[in-house]
Amino acid sequence: MITAMDEFPIHQVPQPIAWPGSSDRNFYDRSYFNAHDRTGDIFAIAGLGYYPNLGVKDAFFGVRRGDTQTAVHLSDGIDGDRTNQRVGGFRIEVSDPLRSLRVVLDETEGIAADLTWTGLFDVVQEQRHLMRQGSKVTLDAQRFAQLGSWAGTIAIDGDEINVDPSTWLGSRDRSWGIRPVGEPEPAGRPADPPFEGMWWLYLPIAFDDFALVMIIQESPDGFRTLNDCTRVWADGRVEQLGWPRVTIHYTPATRMPTGATIIATTADGSPIRFDVESKLAMPLHVGCGYGGDPDWTHGLWKGDKFVERVTYDMTDPAVVGRSTFGVIDHVGRAVCHTDDGATQEGWGMFEHGALGRHDPSGFADWLSVAP
Repeated sequence: MITAMDEFPIHQVPQPIAWPGSSDRNFYDRSYFNAHDRTGDIFAIAGLGYYPNLGVKDAFFGVRRGDTQTAVHLSDGIDGDRTNQRVGGFRIEVSDPLRSLRVVLDETEGIAADLTWTGLFDVVQEQRHLMRQGSKVTLDAQRFAQLGSWAGTIAIDGDEINVDPSTWLGSRDRSWGIRPVGEPEPAGRPADPPFEGMWWLYLPIAFDDFALVMIIQESPDGFRTLNDCTRVWADGRVEQLGWPRVTIHYTPATRMPTGATIIATTADGSPIRFDVESKLAMPLHVGCGYGGDPDWTHGLWKGDKFVERVTYDMTDPAVVGRSTFGVIDHVGRAVCHTDDGATQEGWGMFEHGALGRHDPSGFADWLSVAP
């Protein structure tokens, strides 16, 4: 299992790089990207992951335009060349680490992309994310995030879309650690207490002179288990914003958010408010492989050189009903209001999921919805 990576002084444990420090089957190492042009007309999401203890690597590229959401899935057996990140026709080329990279999907089932990412701000190291169910660790991950611009092209069934960096923005992250992937594990004895749900907010937004990266997770009773709100300035300064208070605005009779109002505090105690609105929603569990997606699961062994395309009518009642009960990524427009009356517009990603019970939101169980 010695590979080319073992030539470099990057080891963290006394074993080859190909062997993760953890033997947990759910160990993963993944990249995530999103891109949009600030109109709400198009939203693209892509990712590539390695699952060494499952022997799998996979990738996806998803696009929503109007009422159609489509995704290409690619999967294959893992290899030992992690510096050459590719699955089938999908690849990531890191030209300038933490600054610039290229995401390419050769024409696959009618979809193609050639996109170059340029970071607008330094990366943000997020707080380590740990979750347990009883005594079992279900998630233990480290992640960094970054806001940036995109340049290049996206092609969908012969329709080529120019990606202009003056208007196309997005966020990306790299994460690694343990999270549920691949085939379901044997259940064993039911957890005590049973899993009742989680409430999640992730908000990476680019403004003119700073980027905001906010992550909040709460238990069903509203107890905040993750509270990370970071502002990184264009000159490299990093600032923590104090305890955000969040109000999510939901479409009646659903859990589909239309936006949010967030009030935080600067280091000198001054309030700062972010009014966020959704311009286009892309449920991650509809073709992108997250959160119980019945059509695609990250790390699942699909056979050598697997490729498929799936397309959804987002007005189909079955898809609509499924979409509201999961984590949803939105093209997000935000307005920042400071204590001196100044305002500033920002754009990025508004990601939210209210799964199961959440007392502060008035969700009593898995199926309850907003009034």
